[in-house]
Amino acid sequence: MIAISSRALFNMDASHAVFESEGLEAYQRYQIEHEEEPLEPGDAFPLVRKLLRLNQRVSGEPCVEVILLSRNSADTGLRVFNSIAHHGLGITRAAFCGGLNPWRYIGPFGCHLFLSTEADDVRAALNQGVAAATFLRSRNSTRDDEPLRFAFDGDAVLFSDEAERVYKHQGLDAFTESEKQAAREPLSGGPFKLFLGALQNLQQRFDPDDSPIRTALVTARAAPAHERVVRTLRAWDIRIDESLFLGGMNKTAFLSAYGADVFFDDQRGHCDAASSEVATGHVPHGVANH
Repeated sequence: MIAISSRALFNMDASHAVFESEGLEAYQRYQIEHEEEPLEPGDAFPLVRKLLRLNQRVSGEPCVEVILLSRNSADTGLRVFNSIAHHGLGITRAAFCGGLNPWRYIGPFGCHLFLSTEADDVRAALNQGVAAATFLRSRNSTRDDEPLRFAFDGDAVLFSDEAERVYKHQGLDAFTESEKQAAREPLSGGPFKLFLGALQNLQQRFDPDDSPIRTALVTARAAPAHERVVRTLRAWDIRIDESLFLGGMNKTAFLSAYGADVFFDDQRGHCDAASSEVATGHVPHGVANH
C-alpha cells in the first residue's frame, strides 16, 4: 500500500506558481479552468506506473495499491483524477484534504510507504512509524523494463541510527571498533524496515527465478563493519538481493550500474548526487538530519 502526493505523481509546477504568486482563490480557479487538461507526469510517475504494473503478474486481488493523498479539495482535485484516468493509472482511492496535512490518513489506509514533495509531511509520517521520503527532482527517468529495482541506504534508513551516531560524534575509527564489538548484536530497525519486509512478502508471490522485484543495500560501510549488517538481516529473516559495501565511495555510479528505479538515503548530499542518475527519496531521519 503506497501513498503518494499529487505533486510527486504529477508535474504541477504551473498551478503551484499560480498559488505562490496569486493565492488560493486564483489557484482554485486555475485548476477548475484547466481540469480537462491532463497533467504531465511528475518525478514519481514512472515508479508508480511500474508498481501498479506488478498487478498484471498476479491473479486475484491486486498485490499493490497506490493511494493519492493531496492538499487539494475534491473540487480542485478533479483535475488530478482526470489526469489519473488519462494516463491509465489504476488509482481509485484518495484523500483530498482542502489545504490541511494529508499524512493523517496514512495510518487509516494502512500504508507501507509515503512519497511526497513536502518535507514536513514526510517527517510527520516518519513520526507515525511509516516509511516516508521526500521525492527529489531527478534528471533521469525510471527505466520502463522489469524488474522493479529498489535501493536502500543502511544506517538511519533500514537500520536505526545508533551506529551512525557513534560515527558522527566519535569518528570512523571509533565506529569501526564499536561495530566489531557489536557484530553479533542485531541493529534496531529503521524507518524502512517494515517496508523492506513488505517487499519481501511481495517477492515471495513470484517465481524467484523470474521475480519482477529486486532489492539492494547500498551502504558506505565496509569490512569489518559489514558483519553486523549481514547478521542483522539474518536475524530479521529478511533477504536482500544485492549488498554493496562501498567504504565511503560515491554511490551514484553504483546505483546507475544496478539500474535503481528509486534510492532511499538519509543524507541529503548523497541524495542530491544520486538524483543525477536515478529517482531518489530523501529520508529526513536520524542524526544526519538533526
